[in-house]
Amino acid sequence: MKILVAMKQTFDTEEKIVIQDGKISDDGAETIINPYDEYAIEEAIKLRDEHGGEVVIISVGTDRVEKELRTALAMGVDRAILVDDETLFGDEYTTAKVLAAVAKKEGFDLILGGQMAVDSGAGQGGPRLAEELGINHVSTAVKVEIDGENVRVERDVEGDLEVIETTLPVLITAQQGLNEPRYPSLPGIMKAKKKPLDHLSADDLGISVADISAKTEIIEQYLPPKKEAGRILSGDIPSQASELVQLLRNEAKVI
Repeated sequence: MKILVAMKQTFDTEEKIVIQDGKISDDGAETIINPYDEYAIEEAIKLRDEHGGEVVIISVGTDRVEKELRTALAMGVDRAILVDDETLFGDEYTTAKVLAAVAKKEGFDLILGGQMAVDSGAGQGGPRLAEELGINHVSTAVKVEIDGENVRVERDVEGDLEVIETTLPVLITAQQGLNEPRYPSLPGIMKAKKKPLDHLSADDLGISVADISAKTEIIEQYLPPKKEAGRILSGDIPSQASELVQLLRNEAKVI
């Protein structure tokens, strides 16, 4: 079984966001594997160990992403691919086109990824990629079982479970609870240094940059305004209610 894992590099969740000249600054910021993608990586390794085959991790970004790809290789992934051609960087539309080109070049039985990236929260990556490839897509998986060509997925639906049955090839996105991602071991870290990490460009993938240009444009980015101190109302209940109504009408202007 050949399993592809789509991975995104994101800011460490403990990092403070800094905006300079209307853009998010990543100078000196610590980066990590997108947390939801860690569940996808772990599940891919487990399925490979159970059914045999190969796990290939794919990412789109600058050479800084190599750090996260090496971490995935240390966890047990077999190979890594980094599309580091800046002409192929863009929005979710562009990224899905690029990942689809890589998937077609590689071939696959199963594609795994996180159900969303914690930086954008868009949740578009999985559905868009599946659409580009013309395969089924199951999101927010908390359990995956494969028997031959048959796939059974339990997915989280706002605290409840939904069971989906489908067949390979399929794209599945991972939700928290699918597994417990492993930490890279020292032997794994040493082995990762020798595992293949290929770099691909637009020419390698046969992509026309003009055909996959971004469909969205970021006009402005800004941090949310600081919250003002709350106000404690005093007096009896009728007077508090009256004052609250006046505040909502005259200051908050919500009624």
